[in-house]
Amino acid sequence: MGVNELYRDLKPFCEKIRSIGENGNEIFIITHLDADGIISASIICSSLTRLGAKCTIRTVSDLTLDLIEQIQSENHDFYMVTDLGGGMANELFKALNNKWMIIDHHQIPSEEMLGDYNDQILNAWKYSIDGGKEICAGGMAYLVANTLDRKNRDLSSIAVVSAIADRQDQGDKKSLIGMNSEIVKTAQSLGLISVDLDLMFTGRETRPLHEALAYTSFPYIDGLTWDTENCYTLFKNAGVKMKDNGRWRALSEISQEEKSIILDAIAKFVATSSQNIAANVIDNLMGYRYTLINEDQRSQLRDAREFGTMLNACGRIRKAGVGIGICMGDRNTMLAQGEEIVVNYRTTLRNYLSAIFAEKWRLVDDGESVFVNGEGLLTEDMVSAVASILGESPTFSGRLLFVRTLAKDGTYKFSSRKCLGCKIESNLGLLIRTCSESVGGIGGGHFATAGCRIPSTRLEHFLQNLRSSIVHDRFATAS
Repeated sequence: MGVNELYRDLKPFCEKIRSIGENGNEIFIITHLDADGIISASIICSSLTRLGAKCTIRTVSDLTLDLIEQIQSENHDFYMVTDLGGGMANELFKALNNKWMIIDHHQIPSEEMLGDYNDQILNAWKYSIDGGKEICAGGMAYLVANTLDRKNRDLSSIAVVSAIADRQDQGDKKSLIGMNSEIVKTAQSLGLISVDLDLMFTGRETRPLHEALAYTSFPYIDGLTWDTENCYTLFKNAGVKMKDNGRWRALSEISQEEKSIILDAIAKFVATSSQNIAANVIDNLMGYRYTLINEDQRSQLRDAREFGTMLNACGRIRKAGVGIGICMGDRNTMLAQGEEIVVNYRTTLRNYLSAIFAEKWRLVDDGESVFVNGEGLLTEDMVSAVASILGESPTFSGRLLFVRTLAKDGTYKFSSRKCLGCKIESNLGLLIRTCSESVGGIGGGHFATAGCRIPSTRLEHFLQNLRSSIVHDRFATAS
């Protein structure tokens, strides 16, 4: 199976969607609360609305048995699941019969690869496409939209945002690869996206230079990230001109020579930890930027990474409706709310990370794996965001990272990452799925990112299984 088979299967998949949409059915879209989930649901909603369908979107942190029972009782005409649903096909069929379809990019069990639901599940992995780095849920949703109607190619630009937000910029200099790169080419041909190589600071056109570095959380640099005073001092001491005619200079206004000076100053700052770590940080601070040409030059939506950050912020603090409104075209009320949400989101993340590094008992680090106990600190919706930032921190370079917190329903929510420079060969998606299922939980993900939810009474058993599996994988790789 490959790309040709994917395009072949898209046609009957979309014919079913078209018949449902054109008949005026009410379609309930369930999606993940992160940026990729928000975008994939918005793309499907836009496409179906253009067909005349009525759509409702609900964002959730996980697709659980309880949630399936709940939506069954609501008795909608049809159900679309985006960026979720791996391993849940049997449960969906029992509850909803054939009134559901899944569009996803997470690894799925072999029984779903080869099972009886092929015409209801559109998943990248079924076609030997790496859903962890070649295409995300937003990209899969875009392929559906484009197959439904070529006019939906105008949605290609936010599909690019979803790939960036889902950390799929894993090519040379943080470029998009695989099918993502084809979607970029479409967006470029339509004059929707431009691509250029630059420093990866947040607020390239909107923030003073030192603030742009301080608000850049990928990679997380202890002592610089969220510390505007230290960033200002670093640049000032390096001889960088901070103001021009009394106005703070932005990254877009400085020369290539000055950018080299800035990179050298940052490298010297982090070199006290390790020369290798410094090299990794610099590599991650320089890369391709994806600019949404039709967005205002002073808007946070103009840069794909900032756009994605705003959507993640909306989802993580349970304001996903704002993010959906932005994706559907609202540039007034919803955008203003989104800008406020980003400020609060960054403040919350800063407070969480400060507490984690200050309260040493929360960290268990054996040099290969680091376990972070966020219980009593992190909300379940923020675990993934914290894990992503910690995974880019030079402090945990080379390790497997596992962050947990106790959720409101009494379960433990875990999010795991391969940290900056990690060479450990374990497939986190498979590792997390196997270990969570062994204790009655659910989980999965990709090679380098994964998550799960387990019963609180089985925590120690889960951690024991996890550690044993990591050791087993290490010895299997060594042999």
